[in-house]
Amino acid sequence: MIVVTGAAGFIGSCLVSWLLKAGYKDIIAVDDFSREDKLPNLAGKSILDQVNRQVFIKEWFGRHAPNVQAVFHLGARTDTTEQSTAIFDSLNLNYSKAVWKVCTEHQIPMIYASSAATYGDGTLEYLDNHELPFQLQPLNPYGISKNDFDKWALQQTETPPNWYGMKFFNVYGPNEYHKGRMASVVLHCYRQIVETGGMKLFRSHRPDFEDGEQQRDFIYVTDVLRVCQHLLERLPENGLYNVGNGLARSFYELAATTFRAMGRSPNISFIDTPEDIRATYQYYTQAEMEKFHNTGFSRGMVNIEDGIYEYVKEYLVKGRYF
Repeated sequence: MIVVTGAAGFIGSCLVSWLLKAGYKDIIAVDDFSREDKLPNLAGKSILDQVNRQVFIKEWFGRHAPNVQAVFHLGARTDTTEQSTAIFDSLNLNYSKAVWKVCTEHQIPMIYASSAATYGDGTLEYLDNHELPFQLQPLNPYGISKNDFDKWALQQTETPPNWYGMKFFNVYGPNEYHKGRMASVVLHCYRQIVETGGMKLFRSHRPDFEDGEQQRDFIYVTDVLRVCQHLLERLPENGLYNVGNGLARSFYELAATTFRAMGRSPNISFIDTPEDIRATYQYYTQAEMEKFHNTGFSRGMVNIEDGIYEYVKEYLVKGRYF
């Protein structure tokens, strides 16, 4: 059996489909299944069992651990605007520690979701070595919680036989319909174009960036899934790995490509970045991918033009799920 936590969410539900297509048949989906807007992500998928996230740790995992091949721990609170450290301590830090401890006791490989939000403003660069997490200063409680677990994992002497913290950069693609404000710019752009014919991007509030020229490392979700399968099957050296495209692209490029994928000319304007995120907004991210590529992953990442065209034409226009 392979366990996927956060299985009803964006990346988790895509991973469930990917693993099933790759021949992994006994998938255990763990999540809070009370949100009806997330349930279509798993509709029609041949899952062995669905387990509520609370029951998973308290009752299910210990009993079934001898039959678990690996755990993909993708479940987390991912709202970067949430300011409650107690919520992140509970759902991100302490829950991850509980999963880790069972994986360690039963020697089960654990592949978990970290985040590029751990890098803060990027002044210390985007290097996935094991010294940097102890110097980083994330910009919000979400990033702090992810970095806190990375640091905790690196300090453990008792570990799962194989463990990998995937530092996800800006992931976009199908099955993020439920994410609301936290959805990718591609989905926001598509919806705004359909509703208004235009797209409003955040204005720059820094003199060194023009409006729309804020840059992020955008990675299409299928590349994330290839990374997950690679780690599962190749079992490289334990530790933290950046998971990005390796190339920063501007929000203007992203939006303009979405317009073109919809067969329209770009119609882009700018609004002030909301006050509640302005001070913690990342203006530039770019993953250093050398460490991961040295594990034997030779396939190139999907560029944003190809990724957005597939996402728009095959999923958003058709209302399909992955």
